Parts: sequence; C-alpha cells; structure tokens
Amino acid sequence: MNGPNRYDDASHDHERFEDELVAQDQDATQVATEGIDETGARHLAADLVEAGVVTPVAEERVLVHEPSNAAFDSIRQLAVFHRGWTAACDADEEDA
Repeated sequence: MNGPNRYDDASHDHERFEDELVAQDQDATQVATEGIDETGARHLAADLVEAGVVTPVAEERVLVHEPSNAAFDSIRQLAVFHRGWTAACDADEEDA
C-alpha cells in the first residue's frame, strides 16, 4: 500500500487489540504465586486471622479478606492477593 491511504489502513489494529485482550484474559485466569511458598502463606494467613483482617468461614471452606470482601479457597491465593492489595493501598497513600 503506497501513498497517503496507507496510513488509513487499520486492518492490523483490530488483530493486535484482540491479541492483547486474549493475553489479559490469560493473565487474569492464571494465579501468580511466585515468591510465596506454602509455609510463608500459612504464616501470613495466621497473622491476618489474628489481626482480624481475614475471617475463616469453615462451612464454606473459604477465607474472607475483610477489607476487600474477597473470598479465597486457597491460602496461597489469599497471601498473593493480600500482598498486592497492600501494595496498591500503599501506592494510593503515596499519591495522596
């Protein structure tokens, strides 16, 4: 495609946008637990329960993160979430 109309061709933009959305969906469905082992997650969860930040719901076999009202059936997922949630809250405080 030559001439001024070559800049108007957006046929590849749609494909790139769709590829990006698929990648975001895949990232959202994968649980990243890097840097948190099972023992560390258990210690963090116990500390959070003791501090009242997390409430165990035995009947449903979940842990509820009270500040966000998010429920987790995995201690590692809870630990990863809490670390991210804490980092986001700290970043918000720095911006204020």
